[in-house]
Amino acid sequence: MVYTMLYTVFLLSNTTTQGTTNLGERLTMSKTSSHTADTRSASTNAAAGAAANTALQTPNTRAPKTSTPEPAILPRGLVTSINISAKKGTRKTPLPEKHARIELNSGVVGDAHAGDWHRQVSFLAEESIEKARTAGLDVKEGDFAENFTTEGIELFSLPVGTLLNVGSTQVEISQIGKVCHTRCAIYHLAGDCIFPREGIFGVVRMPGEVKVGDAIEVAHWGDGTCDATPPDALAEVEEARAAGTL
Repeated sequence: MVYTMLYTVFLLSNTTTQGTTNLGERLTMSKTSSHTADTRSASTNAAAGAAANTALQTPNTRAPKTSTPEPAILPRGLVTSINISAKKGTRKTPLPEKHARIELNSGVVGDAHAGDWHRQVSFLAEESIEKARTAGLDVKEGDFAENFTTEGIELFSLPVGTLLNVGSTQVEISQIGKVCHTRCAIYHLAGDCIFPREGIFGVVRMPGEVKVGDAIEVAHWGDGTCDATPPDALAEVEEARAAGTL
């Protein structure tokens, strides 16, 4: 009987040990599986985080609207002549009083080109006119039908949309150059005309007065667009420029 009891205790002890061992193995396996899952999750999160950081650190490579970068020092110039004409398609005459009133969304008072369109006022540099003189032409301010003859600033290198302070007015550049559908007298005399390449146009954003000697300053660098200019007008000029027919 004592032997039977000892044998029973032995069996119970062995069963308990095996159960404990099996439980320990399951716990160990569970911990191992959990650790593996945590490791995979951590690796996945780390990869996602690295990708996010890479995306955040990647610079924006989209091209700006204009390829003309803004210089560290903005250009300045002067008004050397103010010119008007009673009709379009003719030379303009310098105003003897050397000052003019510029109306909002219109242009120079008394000038034929003033009106509600994208070419309200025009500019041409004295330096451009000098090129024509060097070519043998007897030309002066207004002969290329520009409203404002300027000096010291290369306006045709500025992007469309640039705001210019001219006297007490502000003008936004709306077009650079133009396509001459009917050649002017200057072209027939010299076989060429400088204005289609180096003249610029603008719309009046702030009315005021302009007089000879007033400064021309860049108030805002343009992005290559002007909401007053029809897209087909700009496209026509760019096509002619690319073809070398301006």
